[in-house]
Amino acid sequence: MSIQQDLEARSGSICELCAATDDLSVYEVEGGEGGAEGSILVCATCRGQLEDPEQVDVHHWRCLSNSMWTPVPAVQVTAWRMLSRLQSEGWARDLLDTLYLDDETLAWAEAGAPAEGGDDTVKHVDCHGAVLEAGDTVTLVKDLDVKGTSFTAKRGTAVRGIRLVADNPEHIEGKVNGQTIVILTQFVKKS
Repeated sequence: MSIQQDLEARSGSICELCAATDDLSVYEVEGGEGGAEGSILVCATCRGQLEDPEQVDVHHWRCLSNSMWTPVPAVQVTAWRMLSRLQSEGWARDLLDTLYLDDETLAWAEAGAPAEGGDDTVKHVDCHGAVLEAGDTVTLVKDLDVKGTSFTAKRGTAVRGIRLVADNPEHIEGKVNGQTIVILTQFVKKS
């Protein structure tokens, strides 16, 4: 069987991202092994937006709320990358927070994620000047009183899977004691 036939059998002949049934083709996910395991079946709309970020229609990608739950790693990687690209949208950030990838799949997703380029890109740096990226793990370097709560985030606490605040390079978000809080980058170091 060809890769296209394998993917059609796996997906039921629908786009593995948005469930469209027309104009389907094989899309090789960057950084994958190739073949059916490293590819997904996509429609022309999804392909166009995956290949050209200028064409992205953020509302089209709400379909990922269903497809990201697939057990297929190549689809999970593509969903993670697109949601990462759309983090400025609240719904996409929420979906990204709920998407769980095993370590191997997450490494694949991060390895092929498009680099944020340009001089106008907001850079988030920790207390030592290391550049922070979404999904990093950081450690608190100071006890922090968390406003609006009755607890203190203790020095040495690891905050996993941070999110960057797009419009403020001094703020990141992360979960401490099960609660999402905003943390100043000057009080964290990258792990």
